[in-house]
Order: sequence, then structure tokens, then C-alpha cells
Amino acid sequence: MRSKRNFKFKWGVILAALLISLGGWQLTSHADDSSDSTPIVTLGSSLTSSQKQGTIQTLTASLSDSSNYSTLTVNGDTLVKYLNPAGESFTSSSGVWSSAMIEKTSSGSGINVKILDYNGSNNITTITANQYKNAALTAGIADANIYITSATPIDGSGALAGIYAAYAKSGNSLNSKQVSAAQNELSTLSGITKANKGKDGYTDAQLNNAVAGAKKEMAQKGSSVTKNEITTIVNNQITNNNLTNVITNNQKTQIINLLVKIRDSGALNSSSFKTQASSLMKNIQSNAKGIFSKLNTTENQNALQQVWSSITNFFSSIFKSIFG
Repeated sequence: MRSKRNFKFKWGVILAALLISLGGWQLTSHADDSSDSTPIVTLGSSLTSSQKQGTIQTLTASLSDSSNYSTLTVNGDTLVKYLNPAGESFTSSSGVWSSAMIEKTSSGSGINVKILDYNGSNNITTITANQYKNAALTAGIADANIYITSATPIDGSGALAGIYAAYAKSGNSLNSKQVSAAQNELSTLSGITKANKGKDGYTDAQLNNAVAGAKKEMAQKGSSVTKNEITTIVNNQITNNNLTNVITNNQKTQIINLLVKIRDSGALNSSSFKTQASSLMKNIQSNAKGIFSKLNTTENQNALQQVWSSITNFFSSIFKSIFG
């Protein structure tokens, strides 16, 4: 009997130790998940105290718990680290006003960006929401809600550097080549949009949808996609987005070159790149339905095909009922 009691006692101790160990692991794992999902607010170092408070209130207004966030200060050194490798010329003393909040979302939800008014004014003067989305995709960011604002009129570079820094802080490593390619992309696309501002038949949404579509097609071919294949992809996307008579040959070359840089950055090696690019296209088109409902996109072609199929099926059923 003693031996059986000793045996039960020993196994009871081992089981208890195992449960404690598992319990501790579960608690630690839960804490890590919680910290990863906590929204991060980036604040420009040049903001005054009142501007910081106003920026926080603006960025966190969408949170169900407006006190559940962490903060990160973005200064000149942050700009130098993330933006200068692509050719920018920021210094440690550069001012930063534009700010952001990044919130991790469920897998497959894609990248969503909203530029928020500060006291009734949109103070991001250069970078558009769609440009932020494409840059985030290239940099390796996935499945996130991103909010941007600024207390003063500014181009929005500080917010972009803050997004990169916040994503890295949450435990997601970013490839420096991809970040550099993303910054080059942002500069290229914003330049093309600026050059075509006010032109009939052009919108920033069309351009960014074309680039996102090109990324999706490149991802389908993989990292071995050639420059000639990329050129064909770009030509098709420009046609699909009704930009043939707007985009110049020089601008087309710029787009091709930036996509080659994206390929060379290793971005296409990510298993989620194609999915994120597809989600980005849907996001861009959803936010500009009035534009894309008129375009000859693949989605519209599919919709027309469905309508035509319904019509032919309808008349086919009538003929069958009449002629047996």
C-alpha cells in the first residue's frame, strides 16, 4: 500500500508541476498577444503639449477603449533611420509634426489607411491615403488599420517613419531594402500624382490601384519575374485603369523601375504579399466606387460576364420550354 501511495504522490507532484508550467506558459503567451495587439500612437517630436493632446484625441477616437494604447515619439533620428536610405536628406534636427496610430487587425483583413482631419482640417499636404497603403505593403506591413493626422500642414513623412517604427516596436521586423523601396515608391507615385493633378481621366486611386494590381501579378510569378514581364504587367494595368492617355512614357518607366526595386528588395518572397496586394486593390476600389464602376477592370468584366450569362441562360430556358 505504501508503494502505491508513494507512486500516486510522485505522479501527483509531477502533474501539478506540469500544470503550473503550462499555466505559466499560457499566461506569458496571452500577455505577449495582448502587447502585440495594443495600438501604438506615434507623436511628432515638434508638437506642443496641447498639440500632442489634440493629436492623441484625434487618432484614438475610433478605439473602443480610448485609454488602451502606447505611445512612441518620432524625431529627426527616426526620419534618418527609415527614410534617408531611399535618398531623403533628413537630419537629427529635422522637425516632425505628422503623427499616426497603427492597430493590428485579423489575418487577411489587409491594410486600411485613413487620413484624419485635425480640428476640421486635413493637414497632410502631399502623401495620399492610397500612397500610404502601397508603401506599407511594400515595406512588409500586413493586416493593419493605420490612422494619420497632423496638427500643422506638412507632407506626412513623419507619420510614415512613425508607422515603420511602431510596426517594428510591436515585434515585427522590417527588411531595410523593402522600407527603402517603399520610400522610393512613395516619392515616385506622389510625383506622378502631382504632375497629373487636375487632368481629366486621372485620379490617384487609379494609379495606386494599377500599382497594387501590378504587385499582385508580380507575386503570382514570384521573385524571378523579369523586367520584360514587369513591363507587360504595367502596360496591362495602365490600360485596365484607363490611364493610357494620361501616363507618359517617362512616368511609365518610373513605375517599371520602382517595381523592379520592389522585386529586388525581396518583398515578393513573402507568402502573404499577393493576398495583401489583392486586399489592397479591393480596399482602393471600395473607397472610390464612383471611379472604378466606370473602368474596364477585371472585376467589372467579371460582373458584365455574370450579367450576360444570366441573360443567355434566361433566353435559353425560354427556348427550351417552347421547343422542348
